[in-house]
Amino acid sequence: MLLITRKTPPAVATRAAREHEVRQLDLEGVFDPAVLLENLTGVNAILCTPADKFDAVLIAQLPASIKVIATYSVGQEHIDLAAAAARGIEICNTPDVLNTATAELALTLMLMAARRAGEGERLLRAGKWPGISPTFHLGHGVAGKVLGIFGMGRIGRELAGMARGLGMAIHYRNRNRLPPELELGAHYHEDDASFLGAIDFLSINAPGGADTMYWLNAGRIGMLKPGAVVVNTGRGSAVDDDALIAALRSGHVLAAGLDVYNNEPNLHPGYLELENAVLLPHIGSATVEARDAMGFLALDGIKRVLRG
Repeated sequence: MLLITRKTPPAVATRAAREHEVRQLDLEGVFDPAVLLENLTGVNAILCTPADKFDAVLIAQLPASIKVIATYSVGQEHIDLAAAAARGIEICNTPDVLNTATAELALTLMLMAARRAGEGERLLRAGKWPGISPTFHLGHGVAGKVLGIFGMGRIGRELAGMARGLGMAIHYRNRNRLPPELELGAHYHEDDASFLGAIDFLSINAPGGADTMYWLNAGRIGMLKPGAVVVNTGRGSAVDDDALIAALRSGHVLAAGLDVYNNEPNLHPGYLELENAVLLPHIGSATVEARDAMGFLALDGIKRVLRG
């Protein structure tokens, strides 16, 4: 039996029902481990989401029948992998299939932040548009600017390809330098100072975890050019919220476009006060195509494990 914690797209639900006996929880909001544990009789596979935290305490309480946990995400920070391995529970995730969708959203946030699109829509909806004039609502273009990508993995490289189409130069900071066939002329930086000082736009596409925790802190923000734009579609944990909010208020960071946050869905209230912050509710992979592909990949992983 497959237990699915939250509602999935129709195509994914249809395939799941065709391949498994399904127990659907349709959880909403904050994850309650007790509800999960009450519904695991006869279950041997779980399809969860990043909103469902499988810590060591919960994993220790899972029945012996559980063979696999598949997560509707690339990231696995919400699952204690060591605890799962100790129980012999395999973990499946959904890499690659959301690269284009997430890169598209990063580009959307870049353009919205630079061109002040969020401010403009709010002004228009409030009936406060005074009419066009040469100095009205000036933003900044992206063509010919330098995009810095922190985390040149699959999504970062997809974004780089899109940005090249806009005439942007690509610089990147990565754990390791890419081979030429993946680098495609992008400029690699071995240290944060040279990287951050060279760019006009910063896109955070690095994975979560201890290595990137609060990477964008006050010190690194100070290394950015005055007037740089920051975009984050990677992990909220990569950003020190207080430091970024202070830089947005001072103008040192011109604007930010954010899709991920610390303590989701309870983002730092300081962002809500800023006109120069474009805020989206973690929808980087939220296209029909990507979410279907993610669900299918998760089901592929479950099938592989259960078939041994």
